[in-house]
Amino acid sequence: MSTEIKKTSNFSNGLIWFGAGVSIAEIQTGTYLASLGLSKGLAAIVLGHIIGGLMMFAAGLIGGRTEKSAMETVKMSFGENGGRFFSLLNVLQLVGWTAIMIYDGSLAAGGIFSNQPRIWAIVIGALILVWVMIGITNLGRINTVAMSALFILSIIMFRVVFFGSGAAGTPEPDGLTFGAAVELSVAMPLSWLPLISDYTREAEKPAQATAVSVVVYGIVSIFMYLIGMGAVIYTGESNIASIMLKAGFGVAGLLIVVFSTVTTTFLDAYSAGVSSVSIFSKLNEKRVAVAVTIIGTVAACLFPMDDITNFLYLIGSVFAPMIAIQIADYFILRRPSSESASFNAVNLVIWLIGFIAYRLLMKVDLVCGNTLPDMILTIAICLIAARLVRKEQA
Repeated sequence: MSTEIKKTSNFSNGLIWFGAGVSIAEIQTGTYLASLGLSKGLAAIVLGHIIGGLMMFAAGLIGGRTEKSAMETVKMSFGENGGRFFSLLNVLQLVGWTAIMIYDGSLAAGGIFSNQPRIWAIVIGALILVWVMIGITNLGRINTVAMSALFILSIIMFRVVFFGSGAAGTPEPDGLTFGAAVELSVAMPLSWLPLISDYTREAEKPAQATAVSVVVYGIVSIFMYLIGMGAVIYTGESNIASIMLKAGFGVAGLLIVVFSTVTTTFLDAYSAGVSSVSIFSKLNEKRVAVAVTIIGTVAACLFPMDDITNFLYLIGSVFAPMIAIQIADYFILRRPSSESASFNAVNLVIWLIGFIAYRLLMKVDLVCGNTLPDMILTIAICLIAARLVRKEQA
């Protein structure tokens, strides 16, 4: 009997990350950038996604080459229990994302059909459970159909927003600077850093699959941001349901909302299950994913989650210095793995410095945002610390 593990193709990885990019949350975040105007807003979106995409590629490549999940690769730099600490933080952020995505999707679906959002939250949650039960390696055909439909509908929505008869206008300035807009654009790809290796670890060709994943996600995410920003500029609407209605979408709008929410949120729930195993090895990935979906659905029914900017910044402050340390360890210093140790105290202290630096940099208006400077600073501290350790051991 063959025990060969079924591997994922470049195409299937591309489909997975296409689904991640087609997201109501991406459109909603794009609406925040409208006050910059089309040209400056687009420049901020592209720059932010280039920065975030490079980090995604590094994280995915580490997982692909080592065939480890995202949180297992973290243990290579922070030790067994250090990795568990980040796994716990990741599970918490994924529960949060699951709830936020279902909440946004249910509001938009309810707005289109004037129904109770809670009903749509339950419908979306049930569909996510179907995706979870099918499993990541068996989603090929259903994902192809869903992604094809979403792609066509997204193109139609883009055309209506930018080439329709909406009332063009210049949104009122809201104080958002170019650097803050870049940071909001970095935030979405940054939020996928603790997840991407959960998929590239199963790829037939890790480097190619990682590149395909990042490029596909980056292009689609930029497209979604642009739809959100353009909708505010050209229709004067920032509410997703109102944007859909102004675009003349009925059933088509509902399909975009429901299936984009399902295909994106499935990744959050699935990776929450994968990360949970890094905390307690006896846990079952699929059962945890089911539990996270149920918790997220209940939370979406009970709590308001309209402004996610602070949540995005919190994710950045936790995971930007984390991946910076992994990049330094794996690609620059090429240090042996620390996963056999309980903690890598030096790296944990460096992460804490990077976390504090990120929060302080949030008060400084930098054209490139604060993620990139924070990562450069963190990597520099890693290199200095490594040199000091070598001198001490000599």
